[in-house]
Amino acid sequence: MNLRAVIFDFGGVLCFHPSTQQLSEAAALCGLPLPEFVDAFWRKRREYDRGTDPAIYWRDIAQSAQRQFDDAMVAEMIRCEIDFWSRFDHRIFDWIAELRRAGLRTSILSNLPKPLAERLRATPGFLDHFDQVTFSCDLGVIKPEREIYDYALRGLGVAPAEALFLDDREENIAGARAVGLRAELFTTWEEFQQQHRDRFG
Repeated sequence: MNLRAVIFDFGGVLCFHPSTQQLSEAAALCGLPLPEFVDAFWRKRREYDRGTDPAIYWRDIAQSAQRQFDDAMVAEMIRCEIDFWSRFDHRIFDWIAELRRAGLRTSILSNLPKPLAERLRATPGFLDHFDQVTFSCDLGVIKPEREIYDYALRGLGVAPAEALFLDDREENIAGARAVGLRAELFTTWEEFQQQHRDRFG
């Protein structure tokens, strides 16, 4: 079956992962050593990506440091987190433009919290790259749960076998393949090109 659509994860695909410096600065604000901050950052991430109140998420992290975050501190940590995911890989966006010129449909399918979803929607031109948008916080459903892939496919109007899904997490690739998507693990743009240039152009 011919490829009709490409579905992109956000973090680790459309943008780079947070740098050590960014994480270290946020950890220092929280009063935590870097490893403890990273552990706390991911500990309840699934609930946060389902749409949990950002204040609840960040105050849970504050408890890890035996601290309390007021509203101003919560806002500062949200700002830090948005900054984590703001280094876009423009090579991917150039490829998206090529795909759309070739007649393929494109989608973003990402687990992410409400503040980041709001920022991406407010970023001029960002959503113009996509025919369909699926953010977990809008649905209360996260990858690798079947419902979130089904939602994206319905929005694109394509069959699972007609869509390529790119994600940087093995469990999300497995979930996509269980639905019937043509899914590939994404590490770097350079490696993707090397491995799949002939298959996907």
